[in-house]
Amino acid sequence: MDVTADSAVETLSYPEVATARDLVARAIDRGAMVTLFGRCTVEYDGRAASSLGPGDRHVTLKPDGAALVHTDEGQQPVNWQPPGCDHSVTVTDGALEVHSERTNPEETLDVVFETVAHAAAFDVRDPEELAVTGTEADLKERILDDPALVEPGFTPLATERATPAGAVDIYGEDERGRTVVVELKRRRVGPDAVGQLDRYVDALERDLHAGTEVRGILVAPSVTDRARQLLAKKGLEFVSLEPTQ
Repeated sequence: MDVTADSAVETLSYPEVATARDLVARAIDRGAMVTLFGRCTVEYDGRAASSLGPGDRHVTLKPDGAALVHTDEGQQPVNWQPPGCDHSVTVTDGALEVHSERTNPEETLDVVFETVAHAAAFDVRDPEELAVTGTEADLKERILDDPALVEPGFTPLATERATPAGAVDIYGEDERGRTVVVELKRRRVGPDAVGQLDRYVDALERDLHAGTEVRGILVAPSVTDRARQLLAKKGLEFVSLEPTQ
């Protein structure tokens, strides 16, 4: 068994079951994050019931009460408990049992390790909040602050304007008074985005009074070659613009 420990991190490789139990129990008591890897079974009981037979899995217990069970596939856990649960750990019949429980609604998650290959505890301190940038909302704000980024003389009149085909991101008019539909995308796009814009243009041409000319402009960082060809075929336009400067 290899042991590594400092004031904030404890790790064990192939520990005895009792040793792994002690590490996990200490970590739960002090509000640390726990990770376990080994061969285990998983039983869930609550709003439904599920069972996982023996397999190699990674389990994370978070100080906020969340519990996550991961396999080697996908980004989502195969089973989980939300924040607010109580964690406990015992040794039963020579196996390490991790129990996660919440009362409203009543749900339990039991992970029983027949072998533990790795156990670790981390004292995590992360005061920072996630700042998300580069969204379509950022792109919209850039254009509303400086409409000339679309083209000189463009005047936004509304956002999220309803049409029979859905809500238009920005609805406005150009310097000649023609109706303009602006569809925003925060990343490189293909033909699907062009089709969406085309549906908005068609819907507004039917919805507005006869003879109204409606221009469609797709705003995104870039488009595929196929999308560019489709824009030209349908008489739509493209403006290259990033969500943030």
